[in-house]
Amino acid sequence: MAERFESVQAVRDGLRDVGYLADEGIAGVAFLADRLEKPVLVEGPAGTGKTQLAKSVAEMSGARLIRLQCYEGLDESKALYEWNYKKQLLRIQADRNSDAWSDVHDDIFSEEFLLTRPLLEAIRATDPVVLLIDEVDRVEVETEALLLEILSDYQVSVPEFGTIAATQIPLVFLTSNNTRELSEALKRRCLYLHVDYPTLERERAIVLAKVPGVTENLADQVARVVRSIRQLDLKKPPSVSETLDWARTLVLLNFDTIEEQTAKDTLHILLKYQSDIVKTVKEIDSTSFA
Repeated sequence: MAERFESVQAVRDGLRDVGYLADEGIAGVAFLADRLEKPVLVEGPAGTGKTQLAKSVAEMSGARLIRLQCYEGLDESKALYEWNYKKQLLRIQADRNSDAWSDVHDDIFSEEFLLTRPLLEAIRATDPVVLLIDEVDRVEVETEALLLEILSDYQVSVPEFGTIAATQIPLVFLTSNNTRELSEALKRRCLYLHVDYPTLERERAIVLAKVPGVTENLADQVARVVRSIRQLDLKKPPSVSETLDWARTLVLLNFDTIEEQTAKDTLHILLKYQSDIVKTVKEIDSTSFA
């Protein structure tokens, strides 16, 4: 298969061109995933850009993004495939005078009656695809078994139909917020990437790239304040997306600098629990963030 990326630097440059500021580690794993034809398991705190990484890789490579959003109770019929039972029943009724059940069986378990879901759709695609399996830690351990055949062999076995192998190898990203430990079977099939909160310099660069009208001074202050807040013992530290929301708010309110009162008045944009806001206000009263 044709290689998607020429080098690690090419990945980094391509992601930057679509607005995703990747470090060397992120770009390196994306490059290896393509060359080794292996899925990538991306773990880390919520809101650090794990899902956006897959979206940006799809955009930079011109591939179609197919997304499976995981949730508790996700099953085969929503993730892989299911049979069009209503259409099968109509066909059985139409063929009720057939002498051989085997003829009817072979007819109703054919391509015409197969409904593809995201995983099977990615396997059967003839165009370049990035498959995003988002928040895989939300599904039960038993449900992970549905993924193993795809992650190792890029194929799906349908008992009534046969094995469907990939016509092209999709680039696969699985994201996890670490709400539970994933199985060893799943982990050993994947390359591993941990995406943590960005460094001060990288978060400043993200704010400058993503927030129209923000000044370098305000971007620097936003990054420093957020970094200080994340060091507190909070129920939910601010994510990168919330950093950007806060920066956009400050720009819309025409603030060029962050004063104590400004920070207090806009903390509800950055923090989502009242206990975290109260704790942060107390810290602002005793120290200087900006």
